[in-house]
Amino acid sequence: MVQREQASCQSDAYVDVRAAGEMRGIIVYRVWCGAAVLLTVTGCMVTPSPVTKEEIQGRVSQDLRALLHEQEPIEKPIDFYEATARALRYNLDAKVKAMQSALAHQQLNVAHYSLLPQVAVNAGFDGRNNFAGGGAQSLVDGRPILEPFTSMDKNVFSGNLSLSWDVLDFGLSYIRAKQAGDNMLIAEEERRRIAVRLLQDVRNAYWRAVSAERLLPQVQQLDRMIDKALSQSQSIVERKLQAPLTPLNYRRDMLNIQREVHKLLRELSTAKIQLASLMGLPPGVSFEVHQPSRQGAPVLDTLDADGLEQQALLFRPELRTIDYQKRINAKEAKATLLELFPSMKLQFGGYYNSNSFFLYQNWLNYAAQVSWNMMGVFRVPAKYKAIEAQRAVLDAQSLALTMTVLTEVHVGAAQLMLAKDELGNARTYQETQQAIVEHTHSLWITNNTSELVLLREQVNQILAEVRLDVAQAGVETAYATLRSAVGEEAVPPSGPEQTLSGLADSLRQLWEPTPGGVSGSSRERQNDAIPVAQ
Repeated sequence: MVQREQASCQSDAYVDVRAAGEMRGIIVYRVWCGAAVLLTVTGCMVTPSPVTKEEIQGRVSQDLRALLHEQEPIEKPIDFYEATARALRYNLDAKVKAMQSALAHQQLNVAHYSLLPQVAVNAGFDGRNNFAGGGAQSLVDGRPILEPFTSMDKNVFSGNLSLSWDVLDFGLSYIRAKQAGDNMLIAEEERRRIAVRLLQDVRNAYWRAVSAERLLPQVQQLDRMIDKALSQSQSIVERKLQAPLTPLNYRRDMLNIQREVHKLLRELSTAKIQLASLMGLPPGVSFEVHQPSRQGAPVLDTLDADGLEQQALLFRPELRTIDYQKRINAKEAKATLLELFPSMKLQFGGYYNSNSFFLYQNWLNYAAQVSWNMMGVFRVPAKYKAIEAQRAVLDAQSLALTMTVLTEVHVGAAQLMLAKDELGNARTYQETQQAIVEHTHSLWITNNTSELVLLREQVNQILAEVRLDVAQAGVETAYATLRSAVGEEAVPPSGPEQTLSGLADSLRQLWEPTPGGVSGSSRERQNDAIPVAQ
């Protein structure tokens, strides 16, 4: 009887402790619920705040300072090589592609670390205001077996140093690293493509700027001379000094010439602005363009069509990009095969726990675990079909791009030869017109012709010089288009590390023609069949 009473008392005490613990648990739960509700209500009260005027002004000032940051000053007229060097160094689009290439390099470095095992260090503290106690109860009659007990200190410090490595996942990580390497090479080809296109745009804009700086004074003078001739012809018509048809026909010719002049003024007035933008110069920066000789057009006697096609198919960045994408897709098939294997994870570590109830507070732990996702077997056929479909798409893209590249090469070569013929015709026309002006001036001195006729021929002389410069710019533009079509290397290997003047000198050595009429880059690549302009 006494034992039953003692057991009953112990049971009541255990129930009281348990009830008190449950009450404290309810209180803690309500506190946490109240805190969650309060945080939710507070979050719902957040209102959007627009960007302030001061923040916008700060951003504008920062961007303007960044545009001029590290820009080397312009101390002399800019020639073609310096213009190209400035574009490669300061052009914002080129900077973006260079940053993307650097990012791909860093991603490859990150992928290398995925091949290494994981080493983790953990440290922690766990505390409470009372002991973590517990009891035991019989499943037969529900009587408590033991008094409430604890095996945990109130405050416990713990730490561990562990090493884990998924052995079978190493091959998959290796393939992913190889794919990251291919992505880095794709970024390099994209950077090279942008550099080639930038070179094309710079050559086009530079020669238009040369024409603008050389021709704008003449074109403005031409416009004034046309206005004078129109005024004189109108005076002749009004005073009836000649038959009306002759001065009217003269006036019509002058108006047609004036229309062409105004068209040239519109095209040439923005040439330097476009060149400044390509060089990374802010709008409004004043600079002069070096005036090269009119005899500096490329020597274009013959073009090796087969050599140009071969070079384009070998060196076009777009085709190389597809080659790397095919490699990535092929590696994806290997990765899919490796995903069929189970993963085996090895783990080893040292542990410490300050709990005084532990028999051993320091210990070593080692484990091995094998896991296999059996549902992955059913996913493999679908992934293989997707990989095969991607391969077919890349093959089709390669064929389509090959046809496009060959077409661009032939179109570029044809445009270049046509531009050469137009340049020859413009030079012949200019020489002929110069002779006519000299002869007409002699007749005017001897009073054998009128001043209006002399004025018309002088206008035609200036217009002939304008056409000559425009034709030369057309040759340079067509030449740049052909170089871009064949994937000509635009940047020397050491270009990014050089100074601006050093980069310009390297570009001059790379592109200037040799005595045999081929470019400097041809000395390194036998496939280069394009003569290079000065």
